[in-house]
Amino acid sequence: MRRRAAICALALSALSLSAAPIFALDSSPIPLPRPSTIAPVSVVTSETSAVATALASPVPKPRPKVPAVTQVRYPRKGSVCGVNAIRGQSLKPIPGRISGCGLKEPVQITEVAGVTLSTPAVVDCTTAKALHSWIEKGVKPSVGRLGGGLVQLDVAASYACRPRNNQAGGKISEHGRGRAIDISAVRLKNGTHISVLNGWNDPLHGALMRKLHRAGCGPFGTVLGPESDVYHRDHFHFDTAYRSGSYCR
Repeated sequence: MRRRAAICALALSALSLSAAPIFALDSSPIPLPRPSTIAPVSVVTSETSAVATALASPVPKPRPKVPAVTQVRYPRKGSVCGVNAIRGQSLKPIPGRISGCGLKEPVQITEVAGVTLSTPAVVDCTTAKALHSWIEKGVKPSVGRLGGGLVQLDVAASYACRPRNNQAGGKISEHGRGRAIDISAVRLKNGTHISVLNGWNDPLHGALMRKLHRAGCGPFGTVLGPESDVYHRDHFHFDTAYRSGSYCR
């Protein structure tokens, strides 16, 4: 019995030794890699790529809306000189009552480029076309939106069989040949009336009147204004008598 008990004790001791751990566990913490050493994982898809491109691209600024320029179309009926924007009628030849006067193909114009004339002007077509060019390229751009824009020109004179400056014995004026027109004022849509007489030296409108005067040099052969002589202190004289280039004073 004792021998059997000893054998059992030895067996139990062997079992306890085989169950014991072969090595001891280290209780110190396992070091983790630093954040900087961990490679980021990126998943790129077509959608994420498009979003990234959109975010990186500068946002375009909206362009300011520019009002469309309204093109005015004038009917051929009621026009003269082959220009639809010159409104009026053709007249019969005007004989001169004195030598040097007269007009073979006169036209009576009432409106040019949408701008009415205070009184119908009788001129030839060369002068009518020069007036049209002056209004479109000179007057309208100079006036701009001031007072709502240009609506009327005051006509002081057109065809008249007389000597220059109405001085007896003088040469026949270009007015006597239908090649001249005098403009004394401009009228704006809001009712503002700017005359050459009062506006030439006016602090508010003087610069505008000088622009209108200069703009006539080119379309017309002769341009006279307040600084030319006492006879033109209250109007612009425009004529199409070309000599050696334009004469502007």
